Amino acid sequence: MISIKLTPKYEKILQFFLIVITYVMIILRFLLNEKGRTSPDSIRYFRQADVFPIIDNTNAPLGYPLFIKFFTFFGIDEFWSSKVVGILAYSFILFFAYRKRFFFKELLITSALFSFVSIFSYTMSEALTLPFIVLFFFASHRILKNKISYQKGIFYLSLSLILLINIRYSVLFLCFGCIIFGLINFRKFYWKSFVISGMISIIFYGLYKVLFIDYFNENYINQFLEIGMKPTSTLLIELFQGLATTFDPFVHIADPNGGIINYGIYGIGVLMIIAIVFLFIKSRLSATEKFILTVSLVGIICSYFIQYVYSVNAIDYRLLAPFSIGIWLVFFRKLFQIFDSLVYSIAFLSVMTGFIFTWLSKGYYLENRKIISEYLEKENLKDKPLKFYLNAEINPEHIQIAELISTVNPKVYLTSQPKDTLQRNVLTKYKVESKIRIKKNNYQ
Repeated sequence: MISIKLTPKYEKILQFFLIVITYVMIILRFLLNEKGRTSPDSIRYFRQADVFPIIDNTNAPLGYPLFIKFFTFFGIDEFWSSKVVGILAYSFILFFAYRKRFFFKELLITSALFSFVSIFSYTMSEALTLPFIVLFFFASHRILKNKISYQKGIFYLSLSLILLINIRYSVLFLCFGCIIFGLINFRKFYWKSFVISGMISIIFYGLYKVLFIDYFNENYINQFLEIGMKPTSTLLIELFQGLATTFDPFVHIADPNGGIINYGIYGIGVLMIIAIVFLFIKSRLSATEKFILTVSLVGIICSYFIQYVYSVNAIDYRLLAPFSIGIWLVFFRKLFQIFDSLVYSIAFLSVMTGFIFTWLSKGYYLENRKIISEYLEKENLKDKPLKFYLNAEINPEHIQIAELISTVNPKVYLTSQPKDTLQRNVLTKYKVESKIRIKKNNYQ
């Protein structure tokens, strides 16, 4: 078996170099994007942060928008604040893992994978969940090693889960994972800690829904509950595609138009999943590793089945990031035991692939930001609430304009009422592009 073992000195140099290029890639990932790595959900996050303490929607928890809001007090706008959150999330993970000697090498490599570089550069709440996922794993590790008291274990585990729920609702699945892990190990000293913590967190969510979500939006469930929205045949295909791209360490985005390149992208992902399963079966897993894998798998399974009753996006690397990170950690730990320092090559290959992908599909956010800023100033809309018209079926090319506008003016509301387009403060793709030209990604 081929393996390479570096001396501690050279390994630290290699780690430092990997950290530096990961920072560079996170920054390039959103600067070399025509809209700064934002999405339709980013529009809502910017607006939530801007209007707080006014609550204008409860589609997502307030944790992420409040973090964005906090950094705006230092003189930067909501867009740049969101990027600070992503970079600090990455920084905290490495700092905490290094100080606590908790999966440091594994987190270093996982965070450098192109998919996680994309997460940290994205204005989405998944970036903020990852540091708290690490804290959640660490609290569980301390419980399993019997290094903290029974009461403290329940407190820290419940606290980490409650904080996660306040950032993203889907991490509620981790609560189910905790309960299942505890019940599986009901004869062991730590089982009650996980069951009680999971139940406390679920009860918290119940109270959160009644006291917060229902207070501001009593129709929340009716809006998102859609039973049988997609057939099983479609969901299974999306699950395969989502898992294959999530566990492809090099390219996490397939061509939506199909093509031969997708065979390579999906193929690498499938081979990686087979390697992961094989290694886990053949290796002896510690209690911490078993816990991480249990809650991660429960999270993925719940993410699939929730689609039958709840309106969510198709499974992809972003939605699975809070659950896939644990699987990557255990996988890389097992690889280190076999190949030692050679495992670092995966991270460098992933960063290299990510750079090539980013460069080929590059846009120019700063240039587009300048163009859209000048346009909004001329139209006297830079600091005023405005609406952007979209058809009932959202066209990705149309909403890109709204996403770009929201990075300059966070007070953007979406509308699908044609009559609204007659108003001066309602913009459309055609209104904007009739006066300015925005540089776009040629490889969309």
